[in-house]
Amino acid sequence: MTNFLDLFGDQKSVRQGVFAGLIAASATGLWAGAAHAIDKPLDQSQYITLQFDNDMFGGTDRHFTNGMRAAWLSQEGGAPRFIRDAASFVPFFKATRRMRMSFSVGQNIYTPEDISLTDPPRDDRPYAGWLFAGIGLVAENGSVLDKLELDIGVVGPYSLANEVQTKWHKLIGITEPRGWNTQLKTEPGATLFYERSFRQFHELPLHDVIPIENLGVDFTPHIGGALGNVFTHGAAGFTVRFGDDLPNDFGPPKIRPNLPGSDFFVPDDSFGWYLFAGAEGRVIGRNIFLDGNTFRDSRSVDKKYFVGDIQMGFAVTFLRARLAFTQVFRSAEFDGQEGFNSFGSAALSVRF
Repeated sequence: MTNFLDLFGDQKSVRQGVFAGLIAASATGLWAGAAHAIDKPLDQSQYITLQFDNDMFGGTDRHFTNGMRAAWLSQEGGAPRFIRDAASFVPFFKATRRMRMSFSVGQNIYTPEDISLTDPPRDDRPYAGWLFAGIGLVAENGSVLDKLELDIGVVGPYSLANEVQTKWHKLIGITEPRGWNTQLKTEPGATLFYERSFRQFHELPLHDVIPIENLGVDFTPHIGGALGNVFTHGAAGFTVRFGDDLPNDFGPPKIRPNLPGSDFFVPDDSFGWYLFAGAEGRVIGRNIFLDGNTFRDSRSVDKKYFVGDIQMGFAVTFLRARLAFTQVFRSAEFDGQEGFNSFGSAALSVRF
């Protein structure tokens, strides 16, 4: 795995080839399913999701080092009519009566390689925090998922990243970060995200080989992008799932800019499980956590314009809850970065 990911991160031609392949995979059938809406009763369940991302799952303490997110998702048809009407003017977004509305809050923390230094090297990733709130729309018809979300927040000291990381490290007795006085300066931030995912499901005729009746597999390509002073990029990728009683969802959610998923899930039984793996390539226009502040002088590094993620993990659904764990491997994001980054993501979603 290490050799492959080093190649993936270091060789520009390989990254470009992988990204081109992801675009081709995502384009295959991605738009064809948009018209196949299914006529079924509206799902009246609402959802709460709690997420925790941390690189301690990858054995490091650098770069994207921690992320937290809490989200609420309404029942189908929970978006007000005037919002649905406004969303219908957004290119590609398919506004329907089944649309859900979401609200979320979260925080991301970024640090350089060596957090014990009071003055980290200028060619390493700067300290930075991102505290945000998001409002979004989710439109789904059984095979196609459209997601539109606006995140608004603040970068810099008011993100409280310094306080959160310092107190957490003191609590668990590990190295105290000493370079937060060099972090990015205060800047309001806003980013609009759009994603479309297309899900194809297939039951597996393996009853004679594996004594499990409801084994299935699905393939979900996606394409999307972000526009704002925090993130600007285009993305394409896919996720493959395999398991028992696959719920009607699009995989577990991730903290952006990771691969997409869904906060909602509609299980077919009281218990189910699945394994999943996927990949995404991104063309980066702007990443404030690498490029530095927009209108003020700050620390920065020379970002790479092609970044790739590989993910793998598992999810378990039981009664009205889904628990998922994802391991993410990310290629180098800036010139001079040694190797890839790895971090884990745990997410708990509950229906009510």
